[in-house]
Amino acid sequence: MTTAEKLVKALIEKKLTCATAESCTGGGVGYAITGVPGSSAVFMGGIISYDNSVKHGVLGVPEELLATKGAVSSECAVAMAEGVRRRLNTDLAVSITGIAGPGGGSAEKPVGLVWFGLASKAGTTTDKKIFPGDREAVRTAAIKHALNLLLDAVGCDVVDAETGVSR
Repeated sequence: MTTAEKLVKALIEKKLTCATAESCTGGGVGYAITGVPGSSAVFMGGIISYDNSVKHGVLGVPEELLATKGAVSSECAVAMAEGVRRRLNTDLAVSITGIAGPGGGSAEKPVGLVWFGLASKAGTTTDKKIFPGDREAVRTAAIKHALNLLLDAVGCDVVDAETGVSR
C-alpha cells in the first residue's frame, strides 16, 4: 500500500478532509492523493501557489511577511496551510514551500530547504527539512514528507521515505 493509499484510507475511516497549498512541489502532493480511488471523498483540493502573488492573493499570506521573512520560511508555511484550510474548509491542510534548485539558494536558504506547514483545528505546526539531491530528488522527498505529515496528523504510522516501511 502506498503512502497516499494509506492516507486516503485513514481519512475516510476517520471522516476527515484535507487540502494542500503547494509551491516547490507544483501540485505533486495533490496528484499523489488524487491518484487513489475514493480520494474525492476526503481531498477537497489544492492550490499551487508558485508565485508570491498567489500566496498573497489566494491564500492570504501577508505581503509584509513575504517581504520580511520570504516565501521560504516557517511563517509563510503557516500562513499557506492556514489559508488553504480556511479557503477550502477542511479538517487538515498541508503546505510546502522551498527551494528545489538547481538555482535560487543562498547561504541562509540553501537549495533543498523546504518548509512544511500542517494546519488543523488544534493549531498549526511547521517542519523544516533540507533534502539532498537534484531538483527532482528534492521535490520527490518533499512530496513524501508532506504525505507523512498528513498521515501522522490522522494518527497513523508514517511510511519511511527510503524503505517504504511503516514506522
